[in-house]
Amino acid sequence: MKTFTPKPADLTHDWYIVDASGVVLGRLAAQVADLLRGKNKPTYAPYADSGNNVIVINASKMVLTGNKSDKVLYTHSGRPGGLRRDSYGQLMEHNPERIIMTAVKGMLPKNKLAKVQLTRLRVFAGEEHPHTSQQPIEYKIHQVAQQAK
Repeated sequence: MKTFTPKPADLTHDWYIVDASGVVLGRLAAQVADLLRGKNKPTYAPYADSGNNVIVINASKMVLTGNKSDKVLYTHSGRPGGLRRDSYGQLMEHNPERIIMTAVKGMLPKNKLAKVQLTRLRVFAGEEHPHTSQQPIEYKIHQVAQQAK
């Protein structure tokens, strides 16, 4: 039996839309990372870019479990004194997109391909998004947070 190697003609980039309302951050990030890598396709190969475009809506309605609202997310500008620290509680109010982008980035492999795959992720705090013309397929995450039930 020969190993299947996807050809460039086999690689398609489908569009998916994920509703984050009531979903735990880690579960959401894991599902989105799998979609970005293309692991839902039979033509998946870890070295080929067969990933999808993913739109995440309602990022402000996702759920943080435990004491994550006190957890701090650090970034550095690269300049002296450029360390910035924001708690997840503050980011949920002002910039929930950054929380999801950071969580998904942590679940992607640490290589050049991950940077390309992360550019296909679009996160929106509300319900509206400008990508309706791409006709995204709705991807349902079945297990929602215990708090949301």
